[in-house]
Amino acid sequence: MLTASQPSPSFVTGSGPVAVSCKGVTKTYGKGDSAVRALRGVDIDVHKGELLMLVGPSGCGKTTLISVVAGVLDRDGGECSVLGQDFAKMNSGQKAAFRAVNVGFVFQAFNLIPTLTIAENVAVPLLIQGVGRKEAIKRARDVLGLVGLGNRTNDEPRRLSGGQQQRVAISRAIVHKPKLLVCDEPTSALDHVTGQKVMELLRSVAAGEDLSLVVVTHDQRIFEFADRIAEMDDGHIVRITQGQGLRTSASHDPAK
Repeated sequence: MLTASQPSPSFVTGSGPVAVSCKGVTKTYGKGDSAVRALRGVDIDVHKGELLMLVGPSGCGKTTLISVVAGVLDRDGGECSVLGQDFAKMNSGQKAAFRAVNVGFVFQAFNLIPTLTIAENVAVPLLIQGVGRKEAIKRARDVLGLVGLGNRTNDEPRRLSGGQQQRVAISRAIVHKPKLLVCDEPTSALDHVTGQKVMELLRSVAAGEDLSLVVVTHDQRIFEFADRIAEMDDGHIVRITQGQGLRTSASHDPAK
């Protein structure tokens, strides 16, 4: 089978420094007859400043792959380098410290803390890093303003709609300016206009901060924001095609 590193019309390669490199990554849940092979030897690179989308049917391994890349799940086999580091060589404390500085994760279930205001929820990654509470809340409010929630910073999550909670989750993931951001269905709870605005924000953050962004999605409305689109099926990357993202367009602009 072809891999993502082999140039082919079906496996478009990226350009520039590599932020994430996966080679032959495997992950199996359970044992014996009940074992489920979620990843069956995944090969893919993600480049700095790139927005890569992972698409494919439910259960094909997309969420498992980004969880391995983010250090939330341990892989069974293969190699995976994230910003030059290997989570398999870290203990739990080292993983947590690395993620706190370098990785942002947007969960499909939001995972907001119900007893905190949305500003306090967004400030959590900064507080973990040791940023003072006053400064952390200020930065959180600034980011919430970017996603249209500047007037709701003192509300608790229960007072927000699902779409608004999703924007809070995205704000929390980018407030500490990570080098890698992984998102699981970031626009699933958003209407078309809000989804477009959120993707424009993520796109601009990726470009401005040289942030690598991996997005799992079924939302075809946001495919236009991708630099590359990697299709998964049955635990494999089966195709990688060129997207229409700003980075790809710039790299093919003769005036650049």
